[in-house]
Amino acid sequence: MPFVQHASDRRPTDSPATARLVFEAARRADAMGILDSADVGHFDAEGARHVAARARAAGIGRTSAAALANVESPSAADVQAMLRTLITALEQSPVPKFEWQSVSRVFEAEQLADLLDISVSSLRRYQSGERETPDDVAARLHFVALVIGDLAGAYNEIGIRRWFQRKRTQLDGRAPAAVLGRNWDPDDPGPQRVRALAASLVTLAGA
Repeated sequence: MPFVQHASDRRPTDSPATARLVFEAARRADAMGILDSADVGHFDAEGARHVAARARAAGIGRTSAAALANVESPSAADVQAMLRTLITALEQSPVPKFEWQSVSRVFEAEQLADLLDISVSSLRRYQSGERETPDDVAARLHFVALVIGDLAGAYNEIGIRRWFQRKRTQLDGRAPAAVLGRNWDPDDPGPQRVRALAASLVTLAGA
């Protein structure tokens, strides 16, 4: 989302560093289904409060959100510290209640079930809330949501789906979906390489 602000209108908390951190938090929250990044508005302290409030409503980053809400005029350093803490919390907090819906906007059930290494019938039960999502499946779903967030600035939904299936030199000629494989854990070396490859697109886009 483009954000233009005149220098004369800037407040003490407005800076490129703050804007970048708000963007980083917002894109993760958007991919996780707890925020529409189009609603953020300005990438400043107010934008940070908005992202933090939505994360808090999903049970993530409650302490950071409360700290920011209780300070009328936080310093840039305070805002940036809170955002870094919030980004870490978003990275480490699967929320299947929201992520089933957001990820299913990109992948059909059969495609997503294959990525998560579960059956379509199990996926539908987890997605509907008929059965609670197991921790290992929630972790994989969260990983896929975060990768979607990394890719969203460069690809549309078709492009994201194709990205998972295309062989990549950086993955030794294997496709990201193949690297994930069976019974995978997001912290395994293979998935970490997939995430790093997706995240590199965010770095290039911000350069």
